[in-house]
Amino acid sequence: MSGTNRALVPAFEHIDDERCRGFQDAVELVGRKWTGGILLAGVRGAQRFVEYRAMVAGISDRLLAQRLRELEAEELIERVVVPTTPVLVTYHPTERARSLMSALQPLVCWSEEDRARRTPGHA
Repeated sequence: MSGTNRALVPAFEHIDDERCRGFQDAVELVGRKWTGGILLAGVRGAQRFVEYRAMVAGISDRLLAQRLRELEAEELIERVVVPTTPVLVTYHPTERARSLMSALQPLVCWSEEDRARRTPGHA
């Protein structure tokens, strides 16, 4: 093991199995296809279903509706129904979703750096 890798090991020795399971649950939640895009659309201001669909390129209506229900069940999206004619339904990211998106920012930076490193011809 190189010196750099050895330095990383002690930082992870204190993590127990239960914390790993909790982390795995979080990774699987945000790793589901379209979830990141939907949450990003929400924190960028999407409120109506059509706004989410427009901001998440390529998602079908059926899958968007399914993911919004799942995110609502996970308390990441709040669904608000206004009893007007026609009924107005809006979706808003919760504080938990905003916190999650902030926590993911370092991973976004890492992925950009990693993509640049792996691009052919990158110095």
